[in-house]
Amino acid sequence: MERKLASVQRVLALRPIENADAIELAQINGWQCVVKKGEFAVGALGVFFEIDAIPPELPQLAFLWTSRNATEPQPRPESFRIKTMRLRGTLSQGLLMPLAQFVLPENLSEGDDLTAFLSVGKWEPPVPSGMGDFRGPFPPLVRKTDEMRVQSVPCVLDELRGLPYVITLKCDGTSATYCIDPRTDEFHACGRNQSILEDANHYWNLAKKYEIEAALRKFPHLAVQGEICGPGIQTNRLGLKTLEFFVFNVYDQQQGKYLSHDDARAFLAEANLPAVTVLEEGEAFAHTQDSLLALAEGKYDGTQNEREGIVIRPKSERNSLLLAGRLSFKVISNRFLLKEGE
Repeated sequence: MERKLASVQRVLALRPIENADAIELAQINGWQCVVKKGEFAVGALGVFFEIDAIPPELPQLAFLWTSRNATEPQPRPESFRIKTMRLRGTLSQGLLMPLAQFVLPENLSEGDDLTAFLSVGKWEPPVPSGMGDFRGPFPPLVRKTDEMRVQSVPCVLDELRGLPYVITLKCDGTSATYCIDPRTDEFHACGRNQSILEDANHYWNLAKKYEIEAALRKFPHLAVQGEICGPGIQTNRLGLKTLEFFVFNVYDQQQGKYLSHDDARAFLAEANLPAVTVLEEGEAFAHTQDSLLALAEGKYDGTQNEREGIVIRPKSERNSLLLAGRLSFKVISNRFLLKEGE
Protein backbone atom coordinates (compact mmCIF):
# COMPACT_ATOMS: atom_id res chain seq x y z
CA MET A 1 0.00 0.00 0.00
CA GLU A 2 1.43 3.36 -1.04
CA ARG A 3 1.50 5.94 1.69
CA LYS A 4 -0.95 8.82 1.25
CA LEU A 5 1.13 11.87 2.11
CA ALA A 6 -1.82 14.13 1.29
CA SER A 7 -5.38 12.87 1.44
CA VAL A 8 -8.99 13.83 2.09
CA GLN A 9 -9.84 13.11 5.72
CA ARG A 10 -12.91 13.63 7.86
CA VAL A 11 -12.88 15.34 11.24
CA LEU A 12 -14.10 12.69 13.65
CA ALA A 13 -13.94 14.80 16.82
CA LEU A 14 -12.89 18.23 18.06
CA ARG A 15 -11.53 18.82 21.54
CA PRO A 16 -10.55 22.04 23.30
CA ILE A 17 -6.94 22.73 24.25
CA GLU A 18 -6.36 24.09 27.73
CA ASN A 19 -5.33 27.77 27.83
CA ALA A 20 -5.73 28.10 24.05
CA ASP A 21 -8.34 30.47 22.61
CA ALA A 22 -7.37 30.28 18.92
CA ILE A 23 -6.70 26.58 18.38
CA GLU A 24 -8.32 23.21 19.08
CA LEU A 25 -7.52 19.54 18.56
CA ALA A 26 -8.98 17.60 15.64
CA GLN A 27 -9.02 13.81 15.37
CA ILE A 28 -8.63 12.48 11.82
CA ASN A 29 -8.53 8.76 11.16
CA GLY A 30 -5.86 7.56 13.62
CA TRP A 31 -4.07 10.93 13.81
CA GLN A 32 -4.64 14.07 15.84
CA CYS A 33 -3.56 17.56 14.86
CA VAL A 34 -4.04 21.13 15.98
CA VAL A 35 -6.31 23.34 13.84
CA LYS A 36 -7.62 26.88 14.04
CA LYS A 37 -10.67 27.12 16.27
CA GLY A 38 -13.87 27.36 14.26
CA GLU A 39 -12.21 26.32 11.00
CA PHE A 40 -13.77 22.84 11.06
CA ALA A 41 -16.94 21.20 12.27
CA VAL A 42 -17.23 17.54 13.23
CA GLY A 43 -17.88 15.59 10.03
CA ALA A 44 -16.22 18.16 7.75
CA LEU A 45 -13.65 17.10 5.17
CA GLY A 46 -10.20 18.63 4.85
CA VAL A 47 -6.84 18.13 3.15
CA PHE A 48 -4.52 16.29 5.52
CA PHE A 49 -0.73 16.32 5.10
CA GLU A 50 0.96 13.49 6.98
CA ILE A 51 4.24 13.52 8.86
CA ASP A 52 7.21 13.52 6.44
CA ALA A 53 5.13 15.15 3.69
CA ILE A 54 6.91 17.93 1.80
CA PRO A 55 4.06 20.29 0.84
CA PRO A 56 4.06 22.08 -2.52
CA GLU A 57 5.06 25.73 -2.81
CA LEU A 58 1.57 27.19 -2.76
CA PRO A 59 0.75 30.65 -1.37
CA GLN A 60 -1.72 29.22 1.17
CA LEU A 61 1.05 27.02 2.60
CA ALA A 62 3.79 29.66 2.76
CA PHE A 63 3.05 30.28 6.46
CA LEU A 64 4.68 26.93 7.20
CA TRP A 65 8.18 28.07 6.28
CA THR A 66 8.01 31.89 6.17
CA SER A 67 9.42 33.73 9.16
CA ARG A 68 6.99 35.85 11.15
CA ASN A 69 9.32 38.79 10.61
CA ALA A 70 9.42 38.41 6.83
CA THR A 71 7.53 40.99 4.78
CA GLU A 72 7.07 38.65 1.80
CA PRO A 73 6.58 34.89 1.46
CA GLN A 74 9.88 33.03 1.30
CA PRO A 75 10.72 30.07 -0.98
CA ARG A 76 10.27 26.71 0.68
CA PRO A 77 13.51 25.12 1.93
CA GLU A 78 14.26 21.85 0.17
CA SER A 79 14.54 20.07 3.51
CA PHE A 80 11.16 21.31 4.77
CA ARG A 81 8.71 18.66 5.92
CA ILE A 82 5.73 18.19 8.20
CA LYS A 83 6.88 17.05 11.64
CA THR A 84 5.42 16.00 14.95
CA MET A 85 5.06 19.08 17.16
CA ARG A 86 3.82 19.99 20.61
CA LEU A 87 1.60 23.08 20.65
CA ARG A 88 0.37 24.40 23.99
CA GLY A 89 1.33 21.07 25.49
CA THR A 90 -0.72 19.11 22.94
CA LEU A 91 0.71 16.65 20.45
CA SER A 92 0.04 17.61 16.83
CA GLN A 93 0.87 15.16 14.04
CA GLY A 94 0.24 16.47 10.54
CA LEU A 95 -1.50 19.46 9.01
CA LEU A 96 -5.23 19.69 8.27
CA MET A 97 -6.57 22.48 6.05
CA PRO A 98 -10.06 23.19 4.61
CA LEU A 99 -10.81 21.82 1.15
CA ALA A 100 -11.88 25.30 0.04
CA GLN A 101 -8.30 26.56 0.29
CA PHE A 102 -7.25 24.36 -2.63
CA VAL A 103 -8.30 23.94 -6.24
CA LEU A 104 -9.30 20.28 -6.23
CA PRO A 105 -11.27 17.78 -8.32
CA GLU A 106 -15.01 17.66 -7.71
CA ASN A 107 -16.84 14.97 -5.75
CA LEU A 108 -13.96 14.06 -3.46
CA SER A 109 -14.55 11.41 -0.82
CA GLU A 110 -12.95 10.58 2.51
CA GLY A 111 -9.66 8.76 2.00
CA ASP A 112 -9.00 9.99 -1.55
CA ASP A 113 -5.28 10.30 -2.24
CA LEU A 114 -4.11 13.81 -3.22
CA THR A 115 -0.38 13.16 -3.07
CA ALA A 116 0.22 13.22 -6.82
CA PHE A 117 -2.45 15.83 -7.58
CA LEU A 118 -0.88 18.34 -5.18
CA SER A 119 2.71 17.30 -6.03
CA VAL A 120 3.51 16.42 -2.44
CA GLY A 121 6.97 15.00 -1.89
CA LYS A 122 8.24 12.59 0.76
CA TRP A 123 11.13 13.49 3.03
CA GLU A 124 13.86 10.87 3.26
CA PRO A 125 16.64 10.98 5.86
CA PRO A 126 20.03 11.85 4.39
CA VAL A 127 22.13 8.88 3.35
CA PRO A 128 24.94 8.36 5.88
CA SER A 129 28.51 8.60 4.65
CA GLY A 130 30.28 5.37 3.86
CA MET A 131 27.26 3.77 2.21
CA GLY A 132 28.95 3.22 -1.15
CA ASP A 133 28.13 3.89 -4.79
CA PHE A 134 25.13 2.59 -6.68
CA ARG A 135 25.70 -0.59 -8.63
CA GLY A 136 22.32 -0.88 -10.27
CA PRO A 137 18.58 -1.21 -9.63
CA PHE A 138 17.13 -3.07 -6.67
CA PRO A 139 16.72 -6.81 -7.46
CA PRO A 140 13.21 -7.16 -8.94
CA LEU A 141 12.20 -10.41 -7.22
CA VAL A 142 12.61 -9.00 -3.69
CA ARG A 143 10.12 -6.59 -2.15
CA LYS A 144 11.45 -3.30 -0.84
CA THR A 145 11.14 -2.67 2.88
CA ASP A 146 8.40 -0.35 4.09
CA GLU A 147 5.81 -0.32 6.86
CA MET A 148 2.65 1.72 7.22
CA ARG A 149 2.09 3.61 10.47
CA VAL A 150 -0.93 2.37 12.37
CA GLN A 151 -2.39 5.90 12.62
CA SER A 152 -2.84 5.93 8.83
CA VAL A 153 -4.84 2.70 8.84
CA PRO A 154 -6.17 2.18 12.41
CA CYS A 155 -8.71 -0.41 11.25
CA VAL A 156 -5.82 -2.76 10.44
CA LEU A 157 -5.85 -3.64 14.14
CA ASP A 158 -9.13 -5.46 13.57
CA GLU A 159 -7.53 -7.66 10.88
CA LEU A 160 -4.97 -8.88 13.41
CA ARG A 161 -7.30 -9.10 16.40
CA GLY A 162 -7.44 -12.54 18.00
CA LEU A 163 -4.55 -13.95 15.95
CA PRO A 164 -1.14 -15.15 17.21
CA TYR A 165 1.20 -12.15 16.90
CA VAL A 166 4.71 -10.88 17.51
CA ILE A 167 5.94 -7.36 18.28
CA THR A 168 9.58 -6.55 17.58
CA LEU A 169 11.83 -3.60 18.33
CA LYS A 170 12.28 -1.08 15.51
CA CYS A 171 16.00 -0.37 15.33
CA ASP A 172 16.97 3.15 14.30
CA GLY A 173 19.46 2.79 11.46
CA THR A 174 19.42 2.30 7.71
CA SER A 175 17.85 -0.65 5.92
CA ALA A 176 19.80 -3.25 3.97
CA THR A 177 18.81 -6.20 1.78
CA TYR A 178 21.06 -9.14 0.84
CA CYS A 179 20.13 -11.68 -1.82
CA ILE A 180 21.33 -13.81 -4.71
CA ASP A 181 19.67 -12.86 -7.98
CA PRO A 182 18.43 -16.18 -9.44
CA ARG A 183 18.63 -14.77 -12.96
CA THR A 184 22.39 -14.09 -12.78
CA ASP A 185 23.52 -15.99 -9.64
CA GLU A 186 25.09 -12.72 -8.42
CA PHE A 187 25.14 -11.75 -4.76
CA HIS A 188 23.69 -8.29 -4.05
CA ALA A 189 24.08 -5.94 -1.11
CA CYS A 190 21.36 -3.30 -1.32
CA GLY A 191 20.21 -0.13 0.33
CA ARG A 192 16.57 0.89 0.41
CA ASN A 193 16.28 1.46 -3.34
CA GLN A 194 19.51 0.39 -5.07
CA SER A 195 22.06 -2.38 -5.30
CA ILE A 196 25.40 -1.15 -3.94
CA LEU A 197 28.77 -1.53 -5.66
CA GLU A 198 31.16 -3.86 -3.84
CA ASP A 199 33.75 -1.79 -2.02
CA ALA A 200 34.85 -0.84 1.48
CA ASN A 201 31.40 0.47 2.45
CA HIS A 202 28.99 -0.32 5.27
CA TYR A 203 26.80 -2.72 3.27
CA TRP A 204 29.65 -4.88 2.05
CA ASN A 205 31.66 -4.67 5.28
CA LEU A 206 28.69 -6.14 7.15
CA ALA A 207 28.12 -8.75 4.45
CA LYS A 208 31.66 -9.98 5.06
CA LYS A 209 31.46 -9.64 8.84
CA TYR A 210 28.42 -11.93 9.02
CA GLU A 211 29.38 -14.10 6.00
CA ILE A 212 25.96 -13.43 4.52
CA GLU A 213 26.78 -14.57 1.00
CA ALA A 214 27.98 -17.97 2.25
CA ALA A 215 24.77 -18.36 4.27
CA LEU A 216 22.58 -17.50 1.29
CA ARG A 217 24.52 -19.76 -1.11
CA LYS A 218 23.07 -22.68 0.90
CA PHE A 219 19.57 -21.25 0.43
CA PRO A 220 19.85 -19.11 -2.73
CA HIS A 221 16.11 -18.55 -2.97
CA LEU A 222 16.09 -16.61 0.31
CA ALA A 223 16.84 -12.94 0.90
CA VAL A 224 17.46 -11.26 4.24
CA GLN A 225 16.45 -7.71 5.12
CA GLY A 226 17.42 -5.82 8.21
CA GLU A 227 18.75 -2.65 9.79
CA ILE A 228 22.36 -1.52 9.86
CA CYS A 229 23.03 0.32 13.12
CA GLY A 230 26.07 1.75 14.82
CA PRO A 231 28.62 4.58 14.63
CA GLY A 232 27.99 6.95 11.72
CA ILE A 233 24.40 5.71 11.14
CA GLN A 234 21.83 8.35 12.12
CA THR A 235 23.07 9.31 15.60
CA ASN A 236 23.78 5.75 16.75
CA ARG A 237 20.85 5.79 19.17
CA LEU A 238 21.47 2.14 20.07
CA GLY A 239 24.84 3.20 21.49
CA LEU A 240 26.78 0.51 19.60
CA LYS A 241 30.59 0.48 19.43
CA THR A 242 30.71 -1.22 16.02
CA LEU A 243 28.37 -1.55 13.06
CA GLU A 244 25.84 -4.33 13.54
CA PHE A 245 23.04 -5.88 11.49
CA PHE A 246 19.59 -6.83 12.80
CA VAL A 247 17.42 -8.94 10.49
CA PHE A 248 13.67 -8.27 10.43
CA ASN A 249 12.61 -10.10 7.22
CA VAL A 250 13.46 -13.33 5.45
CA TYR A 251 11.94 -13.40 1.97
CA ASP A 252 11.44 -16.39 -0.31
CA GLN A 253 12.08 -15.27 -3.91
CA GLN A 254 10.66 -18.49 -5.37
CA GLN A 255 7.40 -18.35 -3.44
CA GLY A 256 7.13 -14.56 -3.56
CA LYS A 257 6.38 -14.31 0.16
CA TYR A 258 7.99 -13.78 3.55
CA LEU A 259 8.80 -16.63 5.89
CA SER A 260 6.66 -16.92 9.01
CA HIS A 261 8.17 -15.68 12.27
CA ASP A 262 9.18 -19.14 13.51
CA ASP A 263 10.59 -20.27 10.15
CA ALA A 264 12.55 -17.04 9.78
CA ARG A 265 14.03 -17.37 13.26
CA ALA A 266 15.02 -20.98 12.57
CA PHE A 267 16.82 -19.97 9.38
CA LEU A 268 18.61 -17.05 11.07
CA ALA A 269 19.78 -19.30 13.89
CA GLU A 270 21.17 -21.80 11.38
CA ALA A 271 22.81 -19.01 9.35
CA ASN A 272 24.18 -17.36 12.52
CA LEU A 273 22.55 -14.05 11.63
CA PRO A 274 21.22 -11.74 14.37
CA ALA A 275 17.49 -10.98 14.47
CA VAL A 276 15.66 -7.95 15.78
CA THR A 277 14.58 -8.17 19.41
CA VAL A 278 11.15 -9.58 20.22
CA LEU A 279 9.39 -7.35 22.78
CA GLU A 280 6.12 -9.26 23.03
CA GLU A 281 4.34 -12.22 21.48
CA GLY A 282 1.06 -13.88 22.21
CA GLU A 283 -1.69 -16.15 20.95
CA ALA A 284 -4.48 -13.57 20.61
CA PHE A 285 -3.77 -9.98 19.58
CA ALA A 286 -5.88 -7.56 21.65
CA HIS A 287 -3.96 -4.27 21.57
CA THR A 288 -5.49 -0.88 20.87
CA GLN A 289 -3.73 2.00 19.15
CA ASP A 290 -3.18 3.67 22.52
CA SER A 291 -1.68 0.55 24.11
CA LEU A 292 0.67 0.11 21.14
CA LEU A 293 1.76 3.74 21.37
CA ALA A 294 2.55 3.17 25.04
CA LEU A 295 4.48 -0.02 24.24
CA ALA A 296 6.47 1.79 21.55
CA GLU A 297 7.99 4.13 24.12
CA GLY A 298 11.14 3.28 26.03
CA LYS A 299 14.92 3.49 25.86
CA TYR A 300 17.31 1.41 23.82
CA ASP A 301 19.05 -0.99 26.20
CA GLY A 302 22.08 0.51 27.92
CA THR A 303 21.33 4.05 26.70
CA GLN A 304 19.27 7.12 27.54
CA ASN A 305 18.10 7.32 23.92
CA GLU A 306 14.43 7.03 23.03
CA ARG A 307 13.78 3.99 20.90
CA GLU A 308 12.17 4.58 17.52
CA GLY A 309 9.22 2.27 17.94
CA ILE A 310 7.88 -1.21 17.23
CA VAL A 311 6.71 -3.43 14.37
CA ILE A 312 3.62 -5.64 14.70
CA ARG A 313 2.85 -8.75 12.63
CA PRO A 314 0.96 -12.06 12.81
CA LYS A 315 3.22 -15.00 13.62
CA SER A 316 2.05 -16.72 10.45
CA GLU A 317 2.17 -14.61 7.31
CA ARG A 318 -1.14 -13.35 5.92
CA ASN A 319 -2.37 -10.59 3.64
CA SER A 320 -4.26 -7.48 4.64
CA LEU A 321 -7.16 -6.13 2.58
CA LEU A 322 -6.66 -2.66 4.04
CA LEU A 323 -2.94 -2.60 3.29
CA ALA A 324 -3.38 -4.37 -0.05
CA GLY A 325 -0.46 -6.60 0.84
CA ARG A 326 1.33 -8.02 3.83
CA LEU A 327 -0.30 -7.67 7.24
CA SER A 328 2.50 -5.76 8.96
CA PHE A 329 2.63 -2.25 10.39
CA LYS A 330 4.68 -0.02 12.66
CA VAL A 331 4.12 2.28 15.60
CA ILE A 332 6.60 5.12 16.07
CA SER A 333 7.18 6.39 19.60
CA ASN A 334 5.82 9.90 20.11
CA ARG A 335 8.59 10.62 22.60
CA PHE A 336 11.12 9.66 19.91
CA LEU A 337 9.43 11.93 17.36
CA LEU A 338 9.35 14.90 19.67
CA LYS A 339 12.87 14.49 21.00
CA GLU A 340 14.48 13.80 17.64
CA GLY A 341 12.53 16.50 15.80
CA GLU A 342 11.00 14.06 13.36
